[in-house]
Amino acid sequence: MHDLSHLPVEVRPDRTLRVKVIDACGLACSFCHNEGTPVATDNAHRPTDRFTGSPGRSGRVSIYLHTNGADFLPARIAADADFALALAAVRGSLPTTEVHFTGGEPTLHPELPELIAIARRLGLSVGLTSNGEAGASVLPAAAAAGLDRINLSVFGTTPDELAAVQGPRLASPRLAERKLAALDATIEAATAHGVKVSANIVIPDLNHVDRVLRVIERHGRSVVVRMLVSLEDGGASLDAMQAVIDHVGAVPDRRIITAGASDQRVRYLLPDGRALYAKSIRPVRLPETCADCRFNNDRDCQEGYYGLRLYRAVNGPFMVGVCIQRMDLCMSLGEFVMSQRCREVAAFREDEIARLTSLHAPTERAGQSQAPCCPPPAGA
Repeated sequence: MHDLSHLPVEVRPDRTLRVKVIDACGLACSFCHNEGTPVATDNAHRPTDRFTGSPGRSGRVSIYLHTNGADFLPARIAADADFALALAAVRGSLPTTEVHFTGGEPTLHPELPELIAIARRLGLSVGLTSNGEAGASVLPAAAAAGLDRINLSVFGTTPDELAAVQGPRLASPRLAERKLAALDATIEAATAHGVKVSANIVIPDLNHVDRVLRVIERHGRSVVVRMLVSLEDGGASLDAMQAVIDHVGAVPDRRIITAGASDQRVRYLLPDGRALYAKSIRPVRLPETCADCRFNNDRDCQEGYYGLRLYRAVNGPFMVGVCIQRMDLCMSLGEFVMSQRCREVAAFREDEIARLTSLHAPTERAGQSQAPCCPPPAGA
Protein backbone atom coordinates (compact mmCIF):
# COMPACT_ATOMS: atom_id res chain seq x y z
CA MET A 1 0.00 0.00 0.00
CA HIS A 2 1.13 3.58 -0.60
CA ASP A 3 2.49 5.71 2.24
CA LEU A 4 -0.48 6.97 4.27
CA SER A 5 1.40 8.50 7.17
CA HIS A 6 0.36 12.03 6.14
CA LEU A 7 -3.37 11.37 6.57
CA PRO A 8 -5.39 12.69 9.50
CA VAL A 9 -6.24 9.95 11.97
CA GLU A 10 -9.45 9.19 13.86
CA VAL A 11 -9.01 7.12 17.02
CA ARG A 12 -12.21 5.29 17.88
CA PRO A 13 -12.41 3.55 21.26
CA ASP A 14 -13.41 -0.10 21.25
CA ARG A 15 -16.75 -0.31 23.04
CA THR A 16 -18.25 -3.20 21.09
CA LEU A 17 -19.28 -6.70 22.17
CA ARG A 18 -19.63 -9.31 19.42
CA VAL A 19 -22.40 -11.80 20.20
CA LYS A 20 -22.72 -15.13 18.37
CA VAL A 21 -26.50 -15.45 18.44
CA ILE A 22 -26.88 -18.52 16.22
CA ASP A 23 -24.71 -21.17 14.60
CA ALA A 24 -26.96 -22.12 11.68
CA CYS A 25 -26.00 -20.85 8.22
CA GLY A 26 -27.23 -21.55 4.71
CA LEU A 27 -23.79 -21.15 3.12
CA ALA A 28 -20.63 -23.24 3.43
CA CYS A 29 -17.80 -20.80 2.74
CA SER A 30 -14.41 -22.46 2.50
CA PHE A 31 -12.69 -19.76 4.62
CA CYS A 32 -15.23 -19.52 7.48
CA HIS A 33 -13.87 -19.28 11.04
CA ASN A 34 -17.40 -19.58 12.52
CA GLU A 35 -16.36 -17.25 15.37
CA GLY A 36 -13.95 -19.94 16.53
CA THR A 37 -16.59 -22.49 17.47
CA PRO A 38 -17.37 -25.94 16.05
CA VAL A 39 -20.22 -26.25 13.57
CA ALA A 40 -22.90 -27.41 15.97
CA THR A 41 -24.83 -29.76 13.66
CA ASP A 42 -21.67 -31.62 12.63
CA ASN A 43 -20.34 -32.05 16.16
CA ALA A 44 -23.49 -32.56 18.23
CA HIS A 45 -22.66 -36.15 19.18
CA ARG A 46 -18.88 -35.84 19.39
CA PRO A 47 -16.96 -35.64 22.66
CA THR A 48 -15.13 -32.34 23.09
CA ASP A 49 -11.75 -33.90 22.30
CA ARG A 50 -13.10 -35.11 18.95
CA PHE A 51 -14.58 -31.85 17.64
CA THR A 52 -13.73 -31.29 13.99
CA GLY A 53 -13.58 -28.19 11.86
CA SER A 54 -13.55 -30.17 8.63
CA PRO A 55 -16.68 -30.39 6.48
CA GLY A 56 -19.35 -32.69 7.88
CA ARG A 57 -22.88 -33.28 6.62
CA SER A 58 -23.50 -29.52 6.56
CA GLY A 59 -20.51 -28.92 4.30
CA ARG A 60 -19.37 -26.09 6.59
CA VAL A 61 -15.93 -25.54 8.09
CA SER A 62 -14.39 -23.84 11.11
CA ILE A 63 -10.86 -23.16 9.98
CA TYR A 64 -9.16 -22.68 13.36
CA LEU A 65 -10.82 -25.54 15.21
CA HIS A 66 -8.01 -28.05 14.70
CA THR A 67 -5.70 -25.92 16.88
CA ASN A 68 -7.84 -23.50 18.89
CA GLY A 69 -8.92 -25.79 21.74
CA ALA A 70 -12.66 -25.06 21.58
CA ASP A 71 -14.43 -27.29 24.10
CA PHE A 72 -18.08 -26.26 23.86
CA LEU A 73 -20.77 -26.22 21.20
CA PRO A 74 -22.46 -22.89 20.45
CA ALA A 75 -26.15 -22.67 21.32
CA ARG A 76 -28.75 -20.38 19.82
CA ILE A 77 -29.14 -17.46 22.23
CA ALA A 78 -32.73 -16.96 23.34
CA ALA A 79 -34.27 -13.50 23.61
CA ASP A 80 -34.95 -13.81 27.32
CA ALA A 81 -34.02 -12.40 30.71
CA ASP A 82 -30.80 -14.45 30.76
CA PHE A 83 -29.57 -12.66 27.66
CA ALA A 84 -30.49 -9.27 29.10
CA LEU A 85 -28.63 -10.10 32.29
CA ALA A 86 -25.59 -11.27 30.31
CA LEU A 87 -25.43 -8.00 28.36
CA ALA A 88 -25.88 -6.01 31.55
CA ALA A 89 -23.06 -7.97 33.21
CA VAL A 90 -20.65 -7.22 30.37
CA ARG A 91 -21.66 -3.57 30.30
CA GLY A 92 -21.23 -3.36 34.06
CA SER A 93 -17.68 -4.72 33.91
CA LEU A 94 -16.46 -2.94 30.77
CA PRO A 95 -17.68 0.24 29.02
CA THR A 96 -19.93 -1.05 26.22
CA THR A 97 -21.99 1.01 23.81
CA GLU A 98 -22.70 -1.46 21.00
CA VAL A 99 -23.46 -5.12 20.41
CA HIS A 100 -22.73 -6.71 17.08
CA PHE A 101 -24.62 -9.91 16.31
CA THR A 102 -22.78 -12.64 14.42
CA GLY A 103 -23.27 -16.33 13.66
CA GLY A 104 -23.67 -18.45 11.73
CA GLU A 105 -26.21 -16.27 10.01
CA PRO A 106 -28.09 -13.88 12.33
CA THR A 107 -31.00 -13.30 9.94
CA LEU A 108 -31.95 -16.97 10.43
CA HIS A 109 -32.56 -16.36 14.15
CA PRO A 110 -36.33 -16.56 14.74
CA GLU A 111 -36.13 -13.99 17.55
CA LEU A 112 -33.78 -11.49 15.95
CA PRO A 113 -36.05 -8.44 16.49
CA GLU A 114 -36.53 -9.44 20.14
CA LEU A 115 -32.76 -9.76 20.65
CA ILE A 116 -32.32 -6.29 19.17
CA ALA A 117 -35.03 -4.87 21.40
CA ILE A 118 -33.34 -6.27 24.52
CA ALA A 119 -30.04 -4.61 23.60
CA ARG A 120 -31.74 -1.34 22.76
CA ARG A 121 -33.55 -1.28 26.12
CA LEU A 122 -30.12 -1.45 27.72
CA GLY A 123 -29.04 1.62 25.76
CA LEU A 124 -26.86 -0.26 23.28
CA SER A 125 -26.72 0.30 19.54
CA VAL A 126 -27.02 -2.87 17.45
CA GLY A 127 -25.32 -4.02 14.28
CA LEU A 128 -25.00 -7.41 12.65
CA THR A 129 -22.90 -9.25 10.08
CA SER A 130 -24.91 -11.20 7.52
CA ASN A 131 -24.70 -12.91 4.16
CA GLY A 132 -28.19 -11.57 3.46
CA GLU A 133 -29.92 -14.89 2.89
CA ALA A 134 -33.01 -14.05 4.99
CA GLY A 135 -32.67 -10.32 5.45
CA ALA A 136 -35.60 -9.23 3.30
CA SER A 137 -38.10 -11.10 5.50
CA VAL A 138 -36.72 -10.03 8.90
CA LEU A 139 -35.24 -6.58 8.39
CA PRO A 140 -38.52 -4.62 8.57
CA ALA A 141 -39.14 -5.96 12.09
CA ALA A 142 -35.45 -5.73 12.98
CA ALA A 143 -35.37 -2.09 11.90
CA ALA A 144 -38.50 -1.35 13.91
CA ALA A 145 -36.81 -2.93 16.94
CA GLY A 146 -33.84 -0.59 16.55
CA LEU A 147 -31.27 -2.23 14.27
CA ASP A 148 -28.74 0.44 13.33
CA ARG A 149 -26.63 -1.19 10.65
CA ILE A 150 -25.88 -4.38 8.78
CA ASN A 151 -22.52 -5.49 7.40
CA LEU A 152 -23.12 -7.75 4.43
CA SER A 153 -20.50 -10.32 3.47
CA VAL A 154 -20.33 -10.22 -0.32
CA PHE A 155 -18.33 -12.78 -2.28
CA GLY A 156 -19.08 -11.72 -5.82
CA THR A 157 -21.73 -10.65 -8.30
CA THR A 158 -22.17 -13.86 -10.30
CA PRO A 159 -23.34 -17.35 -9.30
CA ASP A 160 -20.04 -18.83 -10.38
CA GLU A 161 -18.10 -16.46 -8.09
CA LEU A 162 -20.20 -17.38 -5.07
CA ALA A 163 -20.23 -21.10 -5.87
CA ALA A 164 -16.43 -21.07 -6.15
CA VAL A 165 -15.99 -20.34 -2.42
CA GLN A 166 -18.58 -22.88 -1.24
CA GLY A 167 -18.05 -26.42 -0.06
CA PRO A 168 -18.94 -29.18 -2.55
CA ARG A 169 -22.47 -29.68 -1.19
CA LEU A 170 -23.38 -26.06 -1.91
CA ALA A 171 -21.17 -25.35 -4.93
CA SER A 172 -24.15 -25.07 -7.25
CA PRO A 173 -24.50 -22.03 -9.52
CA ARG A 174 -28.30 -22.42 -9.36
CA LEU A 175 -28.27 -22.26 -5.55
CA ALA A 176 -25.76 -19.41 -5.67
CA GLU A 177 -28.09 -17.49 -7.97
CA ARG A 178 -30.86 -17.73 -5.37
CA LYS A 179 -28.49 -16.58 -2.62
CA LEU A 180 -27.40 -13.56 -4.67
CA ALA A 181 -31.03 -12.64 -5.30
CA ALA A 182 -31.63 -12.84 -1.55
CA LEU A 183 -28.66 -10.53 -0.98
CA ASP A 184 -30.07 -7.96 -3.40
CA ALA A 185 -33.45 -8.14 -1.63
CA THR A 186 -31.74 -7.65 1.73
CA ILE A 187 -30.00 -4.51 0.50
CA GLU A 188 -33.30 -3.14 -0.79
CA ALA A 189 -35.09 -3.91 2.48
CA ALA A 190 -32.36 -2.40 4.63
CA THR A 191 -32.23 0.78 2.56
CA ALA A 192 -36.00 1.12 2.57
CA HIS A 193 -36.17 0.84 6.36
CA GLY A 194 -33.31 3.19 7.22
CA VAL A 195 -30.71 0.59 8.21
CA LYS A 196 -27.16 1.59 7.26
CA VAL A 197 -25.60 -0.97 4.93
CA SER A 198 -22.00 -1.84 4.12
CA ALA A 199 -20.70 -4.57 1.84
CA ASN A 200 -17.63 -6.39 3.11
CA ILE A 201 -15.55 -8.24 0.55
CA VAL A 202 -12.34 -10.15 1.27
CA ILE A 203 -9.68 -9.70 -1.41
CA PRO A 204 -7.00 -12.42 -1.14
CA ASP A 205 -4.76 -11.50 -4.09
CA LEU A 206 -4.54 -9.87 -7.52
CA ASN A 207 -6.64 -12.64 -9.07
CA HIS A 208 -9.64 -11.19 -7.22
CA VAL A 209 -9.31 -7.56 -8.35
CA ASP A 210 -11.89 -7.82 -11.15
CA ARG A 211 -14.33 -9.50 -8.76
CA VAL A 212 -14.05 -6.60 -6.32
CA LEU A 213 -14.42 -4.03 -9.10
CA ARG A 214 -17.67 -5.71 -10.14
CA VAL A 215 -18.95 -5.53 -6.55
CA ILE A 216 -18.15 -1.81 -6.42
CA GLU A 217 -19.94 -1.27 -9.71
CA ARG A 218 -23.00 -3.30 -8.77
CA HIS A 219 -23.48 -2.36 -5.11
CA GLY A 220 -21.41 0.77 -4.59
CA ARG A 221 -24.27 3.14 -5.39
CA SER A 222 -26.48 1.92 -2.54
CA VAL A 223 -24.03 0.62 0.08
CA VAL A 224 -20.58 1.47 1.43
CA VAL A 225 -18.03 -1.02 0.09
CA ARG A 226 -15.29 -2.17 2.44
CA MET A 227 -12.38 -4.29 1.21
CA LEU A 228 -11.09 -6.65 3.88
CA VAL A 229 -7.57 -8.01 4.01
CA SER A 230 -7.39 -11.79 3.88
CA LEU A 231 -6.12 -13.12 7.22
CA GLU A 232 -4.18 -15.80 5.36
CA ASP A 233 -2.77 -13.86 2.42
CA GLY A 234 -1.31 -10.74 4.08
CA GLY A 235 0.92 -8.91 1.65
CA ALA A 236 -0.72 -10.27 -1.49
CA SER A 237 -4.06 -9.06 -0.17
CA LEU A 238 -2.75 -5.54 0.47
CA ASP A 239 -1.28 -5.41 -3.05
CA ALA A 240 -4.66 -6.39 -4.47
CA MET A 241 -6.40 -3.65 -2.46
CA GLN A 242 -3.99 -1.10 -3.90
CA ALA A 243 -4.68 -2.35 -7.41
CA VAL A 244 -8.40 -1.75 -6.89
CA ILE A 245 -7.77 1.71 -5.45
CA ASP A 246 -5.55 2.66 -8.37
CA HIS A 247 -8.06 1.36 -10.92
CA VAL A 248 -11.00 3.35 -9.57
CA GLY A 249 -8.92 6.49 -8.98
CA ALA A 250 -9.71 6.66 -5.26
CA VAL A 251 -7.87 9.19 -3.10
CA PRO A 252 -6.99 8.45 0.55
CA ASP A 253 -8.93 10.69 2.92
CA ARG A 254 -8.21 9.51 6.48
CA ARG A 255 -7.09 6.62 8.64
CA ILE A 256 -9.41 5.18 11.28
CA ILE A 257 -7.93 3.17 14.15
CA THR A 258 -9.87 1.28 16.80
CA ALA A 259 -8.12 1.81 20.13
CA GLY A 260 -8.06 -1.39 22.14
CA ALA A 261 -8.55 -3.76 19.19
CA SER A 262 -6.73 -4.76 16.02
CA ASP A 263 -9.15 -3.19 13.54
CA GLN A 264 -7.92 -0.36 11.34
CA ARG A 265 -9.04 1.03 8.01
CA VAL A 266 -8.37 3.75 5.47
CA ARG A 267 -11.20 5.75 3.96
CA TYR A 268 -10.79 6.60 0.29
CA LEU A 269 -12.93 8.93 -1.78
CA LEU A 270 -13.91 7.96 -5.30
CA PRO A 271 -13.99 10.67 -7.99
CA ASP A 272 -17.77 11.02 -7.54
CA GLY A 273 -17.42 11.52 -3.78
CA ARG A 274 -18.45 8.03 -2.64
CA ALA A 275 -16.43 6.40 0.12
CA LEU A 276 -14.45 3.18 -0.25
CA TYR A 277 -12.76 1.55 2.75
CA ALA A 278 -9.72 -0.71 2.97
CA LYS A 279 -9.70 -2.63 6.25
CA SER A 280 -6.65 -4.41 7.67
CA ILE A 281 -5.32 -5.76 10.96
CA ARG A 282 -2.97 -4.01 13.39
CA PRO A 283 -0.54 -6.28 15.29
CA VAL A 284 -2.37 -5.77 18.61
CA ARG A 285 -1.83 -8.08 21.59
CA LEU A 286 -3.19 -8.16 25.12
CA PRO A 287 -0.10 -7.51 27.24
CA GLU A 288 -0.54 -10.44 29.66
CA THR A 289 -2.84 -12.93 27.95
CA CYS A 290 -0.99 -12.89 24.63
CA ALA A 291 2.56 -12.67 25.99
CA ASP A 292 3.31 -16.40 26.09
CA CYS A 293 0.88 -17.54 23.40
CA ARG A 294 2.32 -20.00 20.88
CA PHE A 295 0.72 -17.98 18.07
CA ASN A 296 2.26 -14.69 19.19
CA ASN A 297 4.46 -14.08 16.15
CA ASP A 298 4.18 -12.37 12.78
CA ARG A 299 3.28 -15.63 11.02
CA ASP A 300 0.68 -17.40 13.15
CA CYS A 301 -1.37 -14.69 14.89
CA GLN A 302 -3.77 -13.74 12.14
CA GLU A 303 -6.40 -11.60 13.87
CA GLY A 304 -4.55 -10.16 16.85
CA TYR A 305 -6.73 -9.02 19.73
CA TYR A 306 -9.96 -8.12 17.92
CA GLY A 307 -12.22 -7.57 20.92
CA LEU A 308 -14.62 -9.42 23.21
CA ARG A 309 -16.97 -12.15 21.98
CA LEU A 310 -19.97 -13.55 23.83
CA TYR A 311 -21.29 -17.08 23.24
CA ARG A 312 -23.81 -19.39 24.86
CA ALA A 313 -22.67 -22.97 25.37
CA VAL A 314 -25.15 -25.76 24.62
CA ASN A 315 -26.69 -26.73 27.97
CA GLY A 316 -24.25 -24.39 29.62
CA PRO A 317 -23.43 -20.81 30.58
CA PHE A 318 -22.66 -17.73 28.58
CA MET A 319 -18.99 -17.76 27.61
CA VAL A 320 -16.61 -14.87 26.92
CA GLY A 321 -13.73 -15.20 24.48
CA VAL A 322 -10.87 -12.95 23.46
CA CYS A 323 -9.44 -14.87 20.49
CA ILE A 324 -10.88 -17.20 17.83
CA GLN A 325 -7.46 -18.88 17.51
CA ARG A 326 -7.36 -19.54 21.27
CA MET A 327 -10.83 -20.68 22.26
CA ASP A 328 -9.21 -22.45 25.22
CA LEU A 329 -9.02 -18.95 26.72
CA CYS A 330 -12.81 -18.74 26.90
CA MET A 331 -14.31 -18.60 30.36
CA SER A 332 -17.81 -18.39 31.72
CA LEU A 333 -19.29 -14.93 31.95
CA GLY A 334 -19.37 -15.15 35.72
CA GLU A 335 -15.68 -16.01 35.84
CA PHE A 336 -14.78 -13.34 33.31
CA VAL A 337 -16.33 -10.36 35.05
CA MET A 338 -14.38 -11.24 38.21
CA SER A 339 -11.13 -12.08 36.44
CA GLN A 340 -7.80 -10.41 35.90
CA ARG A 341 -8.43 -10.78 32.17
CA CYS A 342 -11.44 -8.48 32.39
CA ARG A 343 -9.31 -5.91 34.20
CA GLU A 344 -6.55 -6.42 31.63
CA VAL A 345 -8.95 -5.69 28.75
CA ALA A 346 -10.29 -2.58 30.50
CA ALA A 347 -6.81 -1.22 31.20
CA PHE A 348 -5.59 -2.07 27.69
CA ARG A 349 -8.47 -0.20 26.10
CA GLU A 350 -7.82 2.94 28.13
CA ASP A 351 -4.05 2.76 27.61
CA GLU A 352 -4.54 2.46 23.85
CA ILE A 353 -6.91 5.41 23.77
CA ALA A 354 -4.41 7.57 25.63
CA ARG A 355 -1.41 6.40 23.60
CA LEU A 356 -3.01 6.66 20.17
CA THR A 357 -4.72 9.96 20.93
CA SER A 358 -1.40 11.42 22.02
CA LEU A 359 0.42 9.95 19.03
CA HIS A 360 -2.09 11.29 16.53
CA ALA A 361 -3.10 14.47 18.32
CA PRO A 362 -4.19 17.23 15.93
CA THR A 363 -1.56 19.84 15.25
CA GLU A 364 -1.73 23.25 13.61
CA ARG A 365 -0.16 23.14 10.18
CA ALA A 366 -0.07 26.18 7.92
CA GLY A 367 -2.93 27.71 9.83
CA GLN A 368 -5.17 24.64 9.42
CA SER A 369 -5.90 21.96 11.98
CA GLN A 370 -6.26 18.27 11.28
CA ALA A 371 -9.49 16.40 11.90
CA PRO A 372 -10.28 15.54 15.52
CA CYS A 373 -8.46 12.36 16.45
CA CYS A 374 -10.95 10.94 18.89
CA PRO A 375 -14.59 11.50 17.89
CA PRO A 376 -17.51 9.72 19.53
CA PRO A 377 -17.54 5.96 18.87
CA ALA A 378 -18.88 5.05 15.47
CA GLY A 379 -20.04 1.82 13.91
CA ALA A 380 -17.28 -0.50 12.77
